[in-house]
Amino acid sequence: MLVLPAVDIKDGACVRLRQGKANETTVFAKDPVEAALAWERQGARYLHVIDLDGAFEGEPTNRALVRDICSKLQIPVELGGGIRSMETAKAYMEAGVTRLLIGTVAIDEPELLARMCEAYPGKIGVSLDAKKGILKTKGWTEDSGVKAVDAVKKLVELGTAFIVYTDIERDGMQQGVNLEEMRAICEASPVPVLAAGGVTTLDDIKKLYPLTSLGLEGAISGRALYEKTLDLAEANAWIDSQKAK
Repeated sequence: MLVLPAVDIKDGACVRLRQGKANETTVFAKDPVEAALAWERQGARYLHVIDLDGAFEGEPTNRALVRDICSKLQIPVELGGGIRSMETAKAYMEAGVTRLLIGTVAIDEPELLARMCEAYPGKIGVSLDAKKGILKTKGWTEDSGVKAVDAVKKLVELGTAFIVYTDIERDGMQQGVNLEEMRAICEASPVPVLAAGGVTTLDDIKKLYPLTSLGLEGAISGRALYEKTLDLAEANAWIDSQKAK
């Protein structure tokens, strides 16, 4: 199981939102590249990067920053936010991103998702961002009317290699994870799943860990790592101790 620090980019800085609201922003680092390097130094094994500007505006605006992050890190990077065309996907893969996270397009344009999956097999994941189990799109601003659990099978049929499930109501709120919903997503998905939203303490990691038997690959954490309610080194050490058993 991986713990992936989140580097969310907005207006050129590394930030965290509360429940995905653009007007509820906390700046944690003025330089996202330095933030990424700091997580690598602290033992991160994979980095989760989101272009929030891209998610809200529908087109990538932080490509140069992403290229800098990928060129300076030794660890793999997954990226989401505003990837809504083949051209954007190609540009990010050429910039050194290990794998891509698709959001709005996966729900609104499944044929485009299928083309991306065909072009980059094993490299395209889908970000399922849900409130009360119902998917939201366009930077969490629009209600899709689709249940997250129901969407999984179709997305995997289109070639999706992994799923990131975010409980929007818990994202940035430090209220703990929605274990019931995470279990349902893991049970529904034949591909690896990452948990996001509410991963706040080591206890949350411990609660999620049993879901690795159902395909949970990792947990993404932002605010909790920046505010130090979750310690990355401690979490990695605990996970490693479980593997050794």
